[in-house]
Amino acid sequence: MRNKSPLRPALTAGLASLLIVAAGYGLAGPERVAFPKGYQTWIKYTVVERPDRKIVRNMYVNPEAHARAKAGEPIPDGTVLVMEDMKVDLSATGTPEIGPDGRFVPTGEVVGLFVMEKQKGWGEAIPADKRNGDWDYSSFAVDGTVRPNLNTSGCFSCHLSRTGERDFTFTYAKVLLDTAKR
Repeated sequence: MRNKSPLRPALTAGLASLLIVAAGYGLAGPERVAFPKGYQTWIKYTVVERPDRKIVRNMYVNPEAHARAKAGEPIPDGTVLVMEDMKVDLSATGTPEIGPDGRFVPTGEVVGLFVMEKQKGWGEAIPADKRNGDWDYSSFAVDGTVRPNLNTSGCFSCHLSRTGERDFTFTYAKVLLDTAKR
């Protein structure tokens, strides 16, 4: 005789929901963020110097999204933000060289490329406690291949602290706010 427990439909529904969430999260990840070909021609919205890592970080945004972005509002779907890590010239003592403009002197050698992209509905595939709105993350080698063994959980954890007007970004929303792009 079949079990007619009143809990059976609830357990079945719960298991089905768990499978849907697990399948959806399986769709999330660095493979859905494309390598941003031609990003060097995009809008470079800021440069961050990292003396601790002896690099400069060039920050780019795709022009189409930037044209629609407004300070204090959610960053528009379709936005791609690129953080390009570049080595800097070092002095004989190993400290970054400072150019005539008072900034680190980049060598031109890119050593890391990190991308965050926002697309409508992408957040649905991420567990609620890790979700950064509809943002997802990836990291690429200079040749455009996804870095092997990439784990973006650190990206989600770190960016989770930038809610509200920052829309899970550290630099882009701040630049919009600072320049009062409205």
